[in-house]
Amino acid sequence: MVEIMHMRHKFDIDTHLVEGLVLDHGARHPDMKKRVENCYIFTCNISLEYEKSEVNAGFFYSNAEQREKMVLAERRQVDEKIQKIINLKKKVCDGTDNNFVVINQKGVDPMSLDRLAREGIVALRRAKRRNMERLVLACGGEAVNSVDDLTPDVLGWAGLVYEHVLGEEKYTFVENVRNPHSCTILIKGPNDHTIAQIKDAVRDGLRAVKNTLEDRAVVLGAGAFEVAASQHLKNTVKKTVQGRAQLGVEAFADALLVVPKTLAENSGLDTQDVLVGLQMEHDKGNIVGLNQHTGEPMDPYLEGIFDNYSVKRQIINSGPVIASQLLLVDEVIRAGRNMRKS
Repeated sequence: MVEIMHMRHKFDIDTHLVEGLVLDHGARHPDMKKRVENCYIFTCNISLEYEKSEVNAGFFYSNAEQREKMVLAERRQVDEKIQKIINLKKKVCDGTDNNFVVINQKGVDPMSLDRLAREGIVALRRAKRRNMERLVLACGGEAVNSVDDLTPDVLGWAGLVYEHVLGEEKYTFVENVRNPHSCTILIKGPNDHTIAQIKDAVRDGLRAVKNTLEDRAVVLGAGAFEVAASQHLKNTVKKTVQGRAQLGVEAFADALLVVPKTLAENSGLDTQDVLVGLQMEHDKGNIVGLNQHTGEPMDPYLEGIFDNYSVKRQIINSGPVIASQLLLVDEVIRAGRNMRKS
């Protein structure tokens, strides 16, 4: 549950982790505070505005008094809900310097916003559904669908809630939460290209961490695994098979060496020298990879260079499958030519 948000603002070095949430809208009332500390967070999915009935209904009245009564009755329903929220706020905040923030998935009408503002409550309406899930994970508490029987147990907590205005966009930051199970990575950059690059890098990093946690294992990187696997195939596995199958094992062993060769080539190094150096170290029993800066063999474990086990397994699995498919294409073309000859 990591939200990735972006702002075209400042520089790429200003990208940072927010231990909490960033909502892409602000409070809708001009008198509400823009920054509050020590906040109880009330996460709810309650309609705080008058809603039309689901079926087509008509109300008929014969004079203005009856109309006024009907309007008051409609209003009373919403006011009762607002009063219950205000009562909960008084219960937990009166006599302390704590504040109260309401984040609602449905609407809040202007009159309700005005009542909440007079009580010093910050209210955000029309929050996205995915943010409602994340708010509960980040701040704690429960998402409430009814104002009946409200208790302080349903409230979450955040040390700081503030609004940030960027051009015409408003963002609300919910920070300093106690035990976040959801957080936000706020990506900043001067242009769309920079933001897109950082987003890709962050997503790759998160996926690598996720894979590692699921696999509960890693493989040594920097080409060390490929050289070791190639040596093992040539020195051990090749002797266990008979006939033409030996050629297949050797071809597969050579194909694995494409990875260290490509690493060397991309670093501007001599591929042959690098490969010979790595193979000599592996023959001595040292599991080493390529140092791209110097071209010398080095221990990937000490340098902290690892690959995902699941990625390596996928490559080794799909490589032969793709090669077989390509060879099948050649067979089909050859068969077609032979048929034309006859």
